[in-house]
Amino acid sequence: MRKHKPSPGKTAAALALVALIWPLGAGAGDHDRAREARERGDIKPLEDILPGISRLYPGDIVKVELEREDGRWIYEIKLIGKDGRLVKLDVDARSAEIIEAEGR
Repeated sequence: MRKHKPSPGKTAAALALVALIWPLGAGAGDHDRAREARERGDIKPLEDILPGISRLYPGDIVKVELEREDGRWIYEIKLIGKDGRLVKLDVDARSAEIIEAEGR
């Protein structure tokens, strides 16, 4: 089995994508609450979570959103797997636990 090592370029691209997408889907208040949650340590930075995701689900990340659901922060990550299929992941932003995976 070949190991997939996440490239810094893919991580940087995903972070840039988040910077573009996140403000479009959230109001200024949501953005501030998410930033404050990160500063308090309530959520892990995306750059800490993506390497683990890339090891388990190799492919190209195409979209990331951070949302508040049922009292907890969730990273919603969409990626195109090595087989070309779309994979949707819900990841607990505090623990980095994958809550749900579709399309694998």
